[in-house]
Amino acid sequence: MTATRNLIALRRDDRGSAAAELTLVTPVLILLLLFVVFCGRLADTKLRVNDVAHQAARAATLARSPSQATANAQATASAALRSAGIACQSLSVSAETQGLKPGATVTVTVTCNVGLGDLTSLGVPGSRTFESTFSSPVDVWRGTSGGTA
Repeated sequence: MTATRNLIALRRDDRGSAAAELTLVTPVLILLLLFVVFCGRLADTKLRVNDVAHQAARAATLARSPSQATANAQATASAALRSAGIACQSLSVSAETQGLKPGATVTVTVTCNVGLGDLTSLGVPGSRTFESTFSSPVDVWRGTSGGTA
């Protein structure tokens, strides 16, 4: 009889332990979820900067002069980052044009320093620099004079 009473007493002692365990585990699960969101936002920003470099390189190939190509790349990169919702603390866009001759390659490098607090909306301190380089060919069949395209 006492063995049965002891088992019943032990069983009663476990009541409420699931709620206590859930209360202790919930903050850890929330932190894990926030970390996953943070990593996802970092990956998303890297992909968006890659896309911006692609757009800027393509815009640079449409120019007729190296200075215009650099200006096109900078304007396109700024607009694309703004439309993607990425606020760079500092933005650097460089273009290597190789003279913009038909068949040449234009290489654009976009470097964007993003505050981690802006990236995650969680107030995480610090910043991260994203850099991407993309090359795009100048159309072989385009004219080289200013009047033809």
